[in-house]
Amino acid sequence: MTDTGSMPQAGFTTRIRRSAGLAMLAALAGCAVVPKPDRAPPPPPPPTTQGPDVIAPLPTDTARHRVALLVPMTGANAGVGRSIANATTMALFDTRTEKVRITTYDTAAGIVPAVRKALAEGNRLILGPLTGEDVRAAAPLARAANVPMLSFSNDATVMGPGTYLMGYIPAQAVDRVVSYAHGRGMNSFAALVPKGIYGERAGNAFLAAVRKEGGTVVALESFDRSPGSVAAAIRKLSASSSYDAILIADLGRVALQAAPLVRANGGAKARILGTELWNTDQSITTGPALRGAWFASVSDGLYRQFSVKYRQRYQAAPYRLASLGYDAVLLTVRIADGWKVGTPFPATRLTDREGFAGLDGAFRFDERGVAERALEVSEVGTGTVTVIEAAPRGFGK
Repeated sequence: MTDTGSMPQAGFTTRIRRSAGLAMLAALAGCAVVPKPDRAPPPPPPPTTQGPDVIAPLPTDTARHRVALLVPMTGANAGVGRSIANATTMALFDTRTEKVRITTYDTAAGIVPAVRKALAEGNRLILGPLTGEDVRAAAPLARAANVPMLSFSNDATVMGPGTYLMGYIPAQAVDRVVSYAHGRGMNSFAALVPKGIYGERAGNAFLAAVRKEGGTVVALESFDRSPGSVAAAIRKLSASSSYDAILIADLGRVALQAAPLVRANGGAKARILGTELWNTDQSITTGPALRGAWFASVSDGLYRQFSVKYRQRYQAAPYRLASLGYDAVLLTVRIADGWKVGTPFPATRLTDREGFAGLDGAFRFDERGVAERALEVSEVGTGTVTVIEAAPRGFGK
């Protein structure tokens, strides 16, 4: 267990990528993130850690809200967990809040013991856990204690009362890019999706998005990521019908492999579409067949600035999911202004229709508790990715 209090500290200077301004953070939600002079703050105080069998109560703290961070700090996913934990520390420093204490609980040894310990020590809000499986195990315990969870998962099947998902939902990126393409005259759509849960969800989202826009799905093929399977799926597409646009709902490296085959098998003039999996993957700019492709994702300009500061502080690159931890703290700090210490977390504030702002841009929780995100659309060029439609600055009322 690691306990992190807040302390005044110079934050990082935030600048948004390409087409959006710094005003997004302040204009949307009034978060307590204020640009500070661009100087590296001193490192955080060394954490206090405890082994799994050591019972040491948290110090009495009547001035700050106790918030639990549940992530893997050891084991196979320790890199992701530590990135998220470090990001929450940076967010505490950057907001200069004195109202929130975050204690980290390692879930690698078991999610249930970690949740029970967090609840026993008086935490009124849980940030995490990371995976859908852990959310499913943790949710009943947190719900019984009336403690909301802001999970980092994107598995909507684990939803339930008191559980909120901050992860990037594939359906939102698919819907955004299909809508953008249809608005520019594309009516017939095809798709390539990988076999498995992600591909199934992306495929269903694709069908729903095209139907919503009034377009036509001419073909949808799945593959198992082997070269032969990808090629076979593309040949089936070419035998089906012509199409204006084709969604390749997979990693950038798979799109690089598939795009030349699409061009050579009936899709020479089709617009290639991608998903949030392409975000921050610069390899997509190296393939001529992907030139002009469009994809939707969260804005990553503020994340890049955060990444620079993270490297300076921790001498390592953060995992992309670190922004979820940072943004969860921003949300908590904003709500903390009206949250009396020692009382239950005011969960009704999470469904504020104006939403919140963070490294990943504007987001708000829908009626299910899933983070609805404002996404931008980008175009792949030669060695570059350019935003062609900026993410909305907010949601209004």
